[in-house]
Amino acid sequence: MRLSLRMMTGGVLAAASFAAAAQGFPNKPVRIVVPFPPGGGVDIIARLVGPKLAREYGQQVIVENRAGAAGIIGTEYVARAAPDGYTWAIATLGNLAVNKHLYSTMTVDPLRDLAPVTHVVDVHFVMVAHPSLPAKSVRQLIALAKSRPGEITFSSSGAGGAPHLGGELFNRLAGVKITHVPYKGSGPSFADLLGGHVSLTYDSMLQSLPYIRDRKLNALGVLGAKRAAQLPEVPTIAEQGVTGYELTNWFGLVVPAATPKDVVKRIHDDFTRALQDKETREKIAAMGADVVANQPDQFGKFWRAESDKWARVIKEANIKAN
Repeated sequence: MRLSLRMMTGGVLAAASFAAAAQGFPNKPVRIVVPFPPGGGVDIIARLVGPKLAREYGQQVIVENRAGAAGIIGTEYVARAAPDGYTWAIATLGNLAVNKHLYSTMTVDPLRDLAPVTHVVDVHFVMVAHPSLPAKSVRQLIALAKSRPGEITFSSSGAGGAPHLGGELFNRLAGVKITHVPYKGSGPSFADLLGGHVSLTYDSMLQSLPYIRDRKLNALGVLGAKRAAQLPEVPTIAEQGVTGYELTNWFGLVVPAATPKDVVKRIHDDFTRALQDKETREKIAAMGADVVANQPDQFGKFWRAESDKWARVIKEANIKAN
């Protein structure tokens, strides 16, 4: 009985402590970890929302780039952080739902070791090419790639990320061989694409639109199921003869798995309020993404379904990390 009473007392004290933590949150700086270098889509979103939260909190909200290993380094760092609500991550389809199926060396399981806060945005992707590439449409690219197997290259933010998946799915469904060149993030990937060191990439409109509008890159096709409002004149890849092709990336906000639910709710409410600010929504929409901002349980169900879906795709397409 004494043991049971002690356990009950401990549980009550822990619950009270968690509630107090949520009520007093935050009383020190918050870190939003971006598992990629500066300049990519995740980094852009974090730096849009961070200053709004900092003003509300009266505390620093620090965007911390922890890049490397296709986002695994930053993901593992957050999974191991203290579950006190002060370390968050904005992660991607690749970080959260794909990497565990590609990398046997991962030391954490995102679904087990991270807790869902909210589905941040859906990100429209586009195939963009350096102007030196002779192909100006998907059909022309397929013909060129078939005449020069393995010679054309595509860059990505890293093995297993959405840009890599986009390229491998195109190879499979279009029956071509375009060689993958992985980088440590979308920022470096775009730098080499703009320099003409690779021919094309499959990446988000968050990064691509400014270069398309400045005519530094050519948009060959939209990766989603329908045309994007930001590029209405650019047909989808499926429209151009690659039947069944579709990919939409997404970003999610996560925290260490043991973070108290009251604290998760506070983070959710604060983050989604900043995300749904009219100015922020308009900026995100103009860059080619749609704000989702759903509840933690809704995001958790979606995340698990995406993990199962991409596990099947990776196995059936025999997609490799290298």
